[in-house]
Amino acid sequence: MSTNSDDNTKLSANPIFSDNKLKLGIFGINGKGTANTLISDFHRPTWKANLVAAQLADAAGLEAIVSYSRWKGHELGKLEHPSGIVLDPFTWAAGIAQATRYAAVFATTHASTYHPITVAKQAATIDIISGGRFGLNVVAGWNRPEIEMFGTSLREHEERYKYLAEWMEIVLRLWTETGEFDHHGDFFDVVRGGSRPQPLQKPHPPIMNAASSDAGLAFATRIADMCFVQLPANEPGQWRSQVNAYKATAREKHGREIQIWTMVTVVQRETQAEADAYLRHYAVDNADEETLDAFIGTISTNSKKIAQSDMTDRRIRAAAGAGGTLLVGEAYKIADQMTSLSDSGIDGLLISWVNFEDGLKRLAADVLPLLEVSGLRLPFQPCA
Repeated sequence: MSTNSDDNTKLSANPIFSDNKLKLGIFGINGKGTANTLISDFHRPTWKANLVAAQLADAAGLEAIVSYSRWKGHELGKLEHPSGIVLDPFTWAAGIAQATRYAAVFATTHASTYHPITVAKQAATIDIISGGRFGLNVVAGWNRPEIEMFGTSLREHEERYKYLAEWMEIVLRLWTETGEFDHHGDFFDVVRGGSRPQPLQKPHPPIMNAASSDAGLAFATRIADMCFVQLPANEPGQWRSQVNAYKATAREKHGREIQIWTMVTVVQRETQAEADAYLRHYAVDNADEETLDAFIGTISTNSKKIAQSDMTDRRIRAAAGAGGTLLVGEAYKIADQMTSLSDSGIDGLLISWVNFEDGLKRLAADVLPLLEVSGLRLPFQPCA
């Protein structure tokens, strides 16, 4: 298992472990992205749109292209709703890996929907296709209708993480052990386990996990190389203490150095007024209210530690980008906000836009040069 800082050194060939102080990635192009809006120009997961976004991110030197996993949309009974139209993250990752040259490509999996032996084989294959750029985002599962569609029940919160920990142990052993092994646990029995080929990356591809509960934090700080946090809106003073506490847990309890990432939604325009107007246009005036009700209701029922203090802000953030931190304004304002996140100890940002092609072009042309001047990122030379 990835249990100490030496593992991060061994994994340094993956761009996730680059020298950039602030790493960047894109999130959710295998689905509609993160916005819950009714406007016409939101991202749709056609293969052409995926290739355009992935290759723009790759050419700009972004470190990660991360999928999400969705088996059923937020609104039950509406199979054609955009929230349920999502490309399978493993086959998607294989295709994106072949179409890119630099960025790490992450498949996302709900542990309860895949057997660990299957995932170990799929992940190793994609790591080989990518030349050692694969990463795995593991999710304990939270959307009850999705899990029930597989003929199983959604476990209680703490038990989900016990299941995930055992599931992950098997995957890591399949990736790293030189011989066959037996495993007899609470959830799995593996007899003479083994999987070949193993991943190119040693000791194994990077693991990503997003968790906020006590059980989730205990898992993430012990296993994950990249841990996600959701930051309180407009409260930079709390960001550093939250990030420091997460990193301290990994260091003091497990002797590990981890990266902390967060999700952001960028609304960049030529002026602040234009950016504010566009945010209101898609996230307020044209918010997908029915999907928001279903999305927020499901998370509130099945997850832990969901802030209840500011429902208006929470709803706008959910409409704009599934609850991510909002970065709104001109290029210099976006760069300043990213700098503030870095100053709080954040190592990486997963970015979403309503329109990924437009957003990535604006980011590459106007924001990345400012981050280079500030020393947060090095100039990028595209791969030949």
